Amino acid sequence: MDLTLKRTPGLFLVGFMASGKSTVGRALASALGWKFSDLDSDIEAEQQRTISQIFALQGEAAFRALETEAIRRKVRQIQSGHPYVVALGGGAFLQPANWELVKNNGITIWLDCSLERINRRLVGDTARPLAVDPERVAQLLAQRRPAYARADHRVEADSDDVEQITRRILDLPLF
Repeated sequence: MDLTLKRTPGLFLVGFMASGKSTVGRALASALGWKFSDLDSDIEAEQQRTISQIFALQGEAAFRALETEAIRRKVRQIQSGHPYVVALGGGAFLQPANWELVKNNGITIWLDCSLERINRRLVGDTARPLAVDPERVAQLLAQRRPAYARADHRVEADSDDVEQITRRILDLPLF
């Protein structure tokens, strides 16, 4: 097992919105017998608002502050020896403070998914505030790819086969 995982048993899934982080994360956590956390869902539960509502009422900067605090709380649990698979929001890994937290407290895995598949998954999705404009989606993905590439591992996730993507992660030289 990777020594980082022995010290801080956290796997952080990073990648663009609709790349499969939550779906794959649940399957991966189940396969490992670890707990799973979807950071956006955690924030929504804590705030009793959707991410869209938080963006609309408080703005993106306020959401990013909530996101950083949620990551800090999850990292504290991981540092206490509670193994977690954590699905980060699409923009979380871009924030320097968040990147430092996850980089220093677990293993980061980029689920790399094509724009075409992402667009198919986003059709009719009104819950994601940054996904309403397809041109904006393409711009954001292009801007964010270099940040995602800083992850410890890149896994091809351009498939709807969750078991296959999960197997790719389990086949990484981590376990």
